[in-house]
Amino acid sequence: MSTFPIEEGHVRAFARALGAAPDGGVPLTFPIAYAHFDPDWPLVMRPGQPWHGSGAEPGVKKGGGGLHAEQEFEYFRPLRVGETLTVHKRPGRTWTKEGRSGALDFTERHTDFLDAEGELVARSTTVTVVKR
Repeated sequence: MSTFPIEEGHVRAFARALGAAPDGGVPLTFPIAYAHFDPDWPLVMRPGQPWHGSGAEPGVKKGGGGLHAEQEFEYFRPLRVGETLTVHKRPGRTWTKEGRSGALDFTERHTDFLDAEGELVARSTTVTVVKR
């Protein structure tokens, strides 16, 4: 588990990147920004280690990964600037589909965002797909 501060400057920068009014509240897709605070996020640069995104081998991630196929956000109440959420990641379903090009393996992951009282505020569900 990690924590995720809903900080005003971060919300404003995120809104600007989307082309939204920076004073329009917390953008609906803002919870993805928790990755900046997750020490285990695989795409974070780490000193002295090769970085996926360095341009050495664009688009290639050795040892797994997959295609980001889907993401949805579910809200149980609005996010509030100034609060800090606890982030809890957990696995979801897995399934396989056969297609013209072979088997595709799908993996679902849930990320729950809890407030200071431990109440569920939002949930992100992500699906990745890998060709077998």
